Order: sequence, then structure tokens, then C-alpha cells
Amino acid sequence: MKYAAALLALLVLAFVLQDAFEVMLLPRRISRRYRLTRLYFRAAWLAWSSIARRLAKGASREGFLSIFGALSMILLFAAWAAALIGAFGLLGWALQSSAQHATSPLTEQIYLSGVTFFTLGYGDVVPHTAAARCAAVAEAGIGLGFIAVVIGYLPVLYQLFARREAHVILLDGRAGSPPTATTMLTRHAEAGGLASLNELLREWETWGAELLESHLSYPMLVFYRSQHDNQSWLAALTAIMDSCALIMVSVEDLPPLQARMTFTMARQVVVEMARSLGVSPSRYNGVDRLPHEMFDRMLEEFQSAGLRWNGGPEARELLASLRATYEPLLDGLGLRLMLPLTAWIAADDSADHWQRGHRGLIVSKIIEELSDRSLKPDSFSADEKPFSRRWKRLGKREGF
Repeated sequence: MKYAAALLALLVLAFVLQDAFEVMLLPRRISRRYRLTRLYFRAAWLAWSSIARRLAKGASREGFLSIFGALSMILLFAAWAAALIGAFGLLGWALQSSAQHATSPLTEQIYLSGVTFFTLGYGDVVPHTAAARCAAVAEAGIGLGFIAVVIGYLPVLYQLFARREAHVILLDGRAGSPPTATTMLTRHAEAGGLASLNELLREWETWGAELLESHLSYPMLVFYRSQHDNQSWLAALTAIMDSCALIMVSVEDLPPLQARMTFTMARQVVVEMARSLGVSPSRYNGVDRLPHEMFDRMLEEFQSAGLRWNGGPEARELLASLRATYEPLLDGLGLRLMLPLTAWIAADDSADHWQRGHRGLIVSKIIEELSDRSLKPDSFSADEKPFSRRWKRLGKREGF
């Protein structure tokens, strides 16, 4: 029986150490289907999301979901440590000499294993055989190395998370909250900054490559949620892909090259992330995101912003065909991660995060007027510089 216990302990040790090495040290995707970490996150997220779906939509649900990423990592480390301590305890019990008059029970050997793993060294229980002493030395080294790797691993995760979220937050002023493709294109067109969209899309092409590399190496990052409930990496990616699709189909004032490069990178992210999480394309066909009346409204907003749309009658069908290549996968990821996809057009009552809070309405109106290309400095009269009279009256009402 002790031979079987020793074999089981060695198998558990090999399985856990391999899994920890692949997660924390190996910077590449693991294609093996059956992994401890993959099974753990799949079961844990299934249980956690099932509870979340019972909560009402809103801040309470998002707050509950935001806990999962960090908490699941702590529980994973605890599970690894518990498995290693239990396996070394079982191995120590199996390596005891049968000639001893007083052999330690399994519970005492697990206690010795825990003391050794965390290098406490109480000395109240000690191994007696040479093989058991070697196992204790190996466990102490593994325990010390495990703790050191965990301490160095967490900052890497948060650094990658922060790098991802910085670009998501930067979309607030450029594409709204939540970000939409229509808002992104019209804001740049109204401010005469369509040329800067190419540079923005180039940055998001780089962002997509970084996200693909980091999230395939550390797939648990997909469960870390953004600071605001109406922002997420998936919503940002959706808005960028929608913008690229519009530019490629028929935005006349922008060359399609950079949009095509960014779109191909973003679609690779979607495909690889869906494959990594085991997500299949949903039956979603895109009609709910861009119905005919919303498409017509989008064209009206383009016209109001001075954005030239030269798609012709076939543009709607061409855009629908392009959307069918990525929206089902995005929707599948959104359903799995409980991250809503952004719309094509912002809601009428939506406000950016920077527009909220103290005197948010005033600052948004002032910036809107100052950004209007038709309001040039020479067009103001002497008593209207730098603000118009209505902003003076509004400011006086607000107490400044």
C-alpha cells in the first residue's frame, strides 16, 4: 500500500508542478486540453457566473463579477499549495521505515509537510529515514521557490492588466462611454481630425498584438474587469472593429490600409481568444446591433458631422457580410464572460465619464464650442472672447 501511496504522491507532485510552471513561467499558450488550471477556471467561472446571473443587472452584479479575477488567482495559489503539501505528506508517510516502533500517522506527516513547505522549522516532528529527509529538503526548496515565484508573478499580471486598460480608458474622449464606432468617427470628423484616426488605429493594432500575447500566456486576465461598468476590453475591441469595418466599406475621407491592418489584427485576437476559452460562434447574426433604422440614423449622424459616406445602395449588404465574420465570435465571448457588446450608436442619454461630476455639463459645452471649426478667434467680438455670453451666464449661475 505504501508503494501505491508513494506513486500517487509523485504523480500529484508532477502534475501540480507542471501546471504551475506552465501558468507562471512559460510565456506561451498551452494547447493541451486537460489542464488543472483550465478545469479549475472553467468550473469556478461557471459557478461564479451562475450566481451573478441571479443578481439584478447593474452595479451590484458588476461589483460581484469584478471580484472573481483576483479571488480566483488567490484560490488557485492556495489549491496548488494544498496539493503540494498533501502530496509531500503522503510521500513522507510512505517513506517511513516499517522497522520503526512508532510510525507517524498520515495527519502528522501532512503537518510536517506544511511546516517544511513554508520553511517554519519547528522541529517537533522530524523525518527519520534518509529518503524522507531528502524529500523534506526538496519540499523546502520547492516551497521557497513557489512563494518567490508567486510574489513575482502577481505584479506581472497587474502590469499587463494596466497596459490593457490604459488604451480602454483613452477611448472615453474619442469614442464615448461606452465606446461606439459612430461616436469615434463623428467626433474626429467634427474636429477635423480624421487624419489622426490612422495613428489611433495603428496604436490599437499594437494593442491587439500585445493583448493576444499576454492573454494567451495568461488567460486568467480575461476575467479582470475594467474600472467602469460600461467599459471593457471586449467592448473597446468591438468599437475598433466596427470603426475599421465602416472605413473599409465606404468612408471616403480615409484610406482603408490602416483600417484593414487593424481589423485583421483584431480579428486574430477574437479568433484566438475564442479558441483559448473554448467559445464557439453564437447564433447571433448582428441584426440586433445594427437594424435598418439604426443604420439610417448612423448615416444621418455622419452627414451632420461632415463625414462623407460613399457606399451606395450595396453598402448595407457589404457591411453586413463583413460583420458576419466577427460579430458571432464577439457575441460568444460576451456571453461567456458576461461582457455586453457596445452598440453601433451611443444612446441619447449617454455621457462620457469626463463629462460627469462637478460642472460636467458646463465643461462639455465649452469644449464643444471651442472645438467647433466654424468658431474662429477672429469671429468673436471683443466682449465675447474667450467665451460667448451664454457661457458667462451659465457660469455665473454655477458660482464662478
